[in-house]
Amino acid sequence: MRLKHFFFLLMVLGGMVCRAQVTFGGNGKPVFEETPAKSTGLGKIYVLYNTAGVSMSYTAQSPSATVVWSTYGDRGAAYAQEITSGITRSGAQLTLAQVMPNTGYVIEEGTKRTYVWIVNYADYRLNIQNIATEPASDCGTATLNVQGTGTDMAFFTITGVRQLLDRGIKLHYYTLSWNDSQQQWGQTEVNENQETFKSTIVVPAPLCNTAFRLSGDRFLQYWGEGVEIESDSYTTNAVDVHTSAVQEKRNNNNEKGSGGEGTLGGSAPAHITFTAHVTDAAIHKEWQMATDAEFQNVELRLNNDVVDQTFEQAGTFYWRFIGSNASGTCEAVSETYTVNIGESELVCPNVFTPGTTEGVNDEWKVSYKSIVEFKCWIYNSWGNLIVELNDPSQGWDGKYKGKLVDSGVYYYVLRAKGSDGKKYDLSGDINIIGYKKNPNGTGTTPTGQ
Repeated sequence: MRLKHFFFLLMVLGGMVCRAQVTFGGNGKPVFEETPAKSTGLGKIYVLYNTAGVSMSYTAQSPSATVVWSTYGDRGAAYAQEITSGITRSGAQLTLAQVMPNTGYVIEEGTKRTYVWIVNYADYRLNIQNIATEPASDCGTATLNVQGTGTDMAFFTITGVRQLLDRGIKLHYYTLSWNDSQQQWGQTEVNENQETFKSTIVVPAPLCNTAFRLSGDRFLQYWGEGVEIESDSYTTNAVDVHTSAVQEKRNNNNEKGSGGEGTLGGSAPAHITFTAHVTDAAIHKEWQMATDAEFQNVELRLNNDVVDQTFEQAGTFYWRFIGSNASGTCEAVSETYTVNIGESELVCPNVFTPGTTEGVNDEWKVSYKSIVEFKCWIYNSWGNLIVELNDPSQGWDGKYKGKLVDSGVYYYVLRAKGSDGKKYDLSGDINIIGYKKNPNGTGTTPTGQ
């Protein structure tokens, strides 16, 4: 390794790289300054509109300071070549009469070094003539063809690594995005940065008809000469869908397995609303129900966006939504919703204590699960009908015509049917204990008081 290269590496590793700015003269447009990543070792990248006739100046710390100028290229600053002519000095200011385009500069002042790269934009000027969309044939992407030129704007780090300046070419178009708060698809603008000029651009297929607009680059915009061109309207084929399944909740304290958070089904009857929101290109819409997760056996097809379904049969059912475009070439399939309906269960208590401790065994209710048909009659010992219940969630509070009945034995007759087809034909005793009737017949007094 040459001694110069060795000292160069020591200075880079030791952090003695100066990031001072330089100035330019003779340029007709302002200089675009870019501060690159520290890993490049460069203090600045200067993009000049045109380097022809442009000088570069550096101001030393004192008029007597020794300043050495060098240039480097793709091999890095360790192989920099000293500039021996074309530099004039006036006191502390040194000026290079004609800056070299697309070149790296090293300016050494004692132990300090300034590293910069000069870009001649005239060699890379962006020229966009036309942008056209290919007919939509891919469900997932859209292809744009751009006529024009724009060479990659390359520079080299002080260690000789080739990198590209971000041109900042902007691609604008519209698509649809799901809005959770509004529960609908909404049009949103996409602003995608293109770091380099590309004659073919592939983007995710928009979910609505749109035009594509290409503008830039950021250097021309900085100089007030930005270009902008727009395509004809693009007709989308892409389809997407957002679905939900919401089960109606029941807060029956005597029902088991009525469905928990994040699960569907449980105790029948389970009422579930399936809702689908599709994007613009979706013409064919279908909710499907199957008894297998692969949907090989589809038992129900409904061409509605919203389906209200009541499940009264025990078993496992799978639901999904499919939306497709007019030709059927693009489709979107929702997640699969699994509905598990449990088998039936019915248990009748035989003792309760109305009129005693409120909320504690003060109402006669069956304990049940997946009961889809229910009828219950309660009689006194003389065979008189006291109350009739038409739903398993209902109970008897021990009253007849608004007043608590006497303690003693009562009788129930019950007919019911479960989600699994099981029939219940039950009868039995109901024992009311724990209180005695007031002498005036207007209420009750708990036993022992």
